[in-house]
Formats: sequence, C-alpha cells, structure tokens
Amino acid sequence: MSIEQAIVENLRVLPLEKQQEVLDFVEFLKTKSRLKVTRRSIKGLCADLKIHITEEDIAEARQEMWESFPKEDF
Repeated sequence: MSIEQAIVENLRVLPLEKQQEVLDFVEFLKTKSRLKVTRRSIKGLCADLKIHITEEDIAEARQEMWESFPKEDF
C-alpha cells in the first residue's frame, strides 16, 4: 500500500470536521514548502538595487563602528 492510499483510507473514516483539519494542515504544509523554495539570498534580494559592496567597504564600516567602542571594559 502506498502512502497516498494509506492517507486516503484513513481520511475516509474521519468525521467531516477532522477531514477539514487534515485539509487545512496539508495546505499549510504546501505553503511552508513553497516559502522554502522561493527564498533568495540577501545578495540576490539587493541585486536590482545595483549596489556593489566590496570587502574593503565592509572592513571600513567595521572599523568605523568599532572605533568608538569602549575597550577598557575588556
């Protein structure tokens, strides 16, 4: 017996309101699966902005951020 057949057979014996719950759950799983597939990287999301950040830009931003960080506490 396939998984599909087992699901259908078990579904048939459930009351109508439980069948509706199963349907709602299946639709939730489909939506959840679709969201995982359509995710894009941050780089991909920003690609249309035509902003190119280099390693040097990141290093400079880090240096500026940490420059005023109090070092005497460590």
